Amino acid sequence: MIAEERLDQITEVVRRAGLNAETIGALREAFADIHFTHCSDDDIGVSKPVRAADGFNLYLVDGREHCLVLTDDPANATGVVLAEVEEED
Repeated sequence: MIAEERLDQITEVVRRAGLNAETIGALREAFADIHFTHCSDDDIGVSKPVRAADGFNLYLVDGREHCLVLTDDPANATGVVLAEVEEED
């Protein structure tokens, strides 16, 4: 389970610091019980993010079963995907 307040904190950290390797490292330290993944939003497909901000979307991962799947339910979430959104020209 990942509390809504933690999702808000994670979103605010990325909003302020930007989505980069240093920010991901800091999040991993601050929230050691949550697995973080960084990728391009294009890699996600059709899932809807649980949080969206300028430059990135936040998705939740459910890792309770053998395969990892995206979820929109924080009660079942075990990880976070921070997906970088490319600006369209």
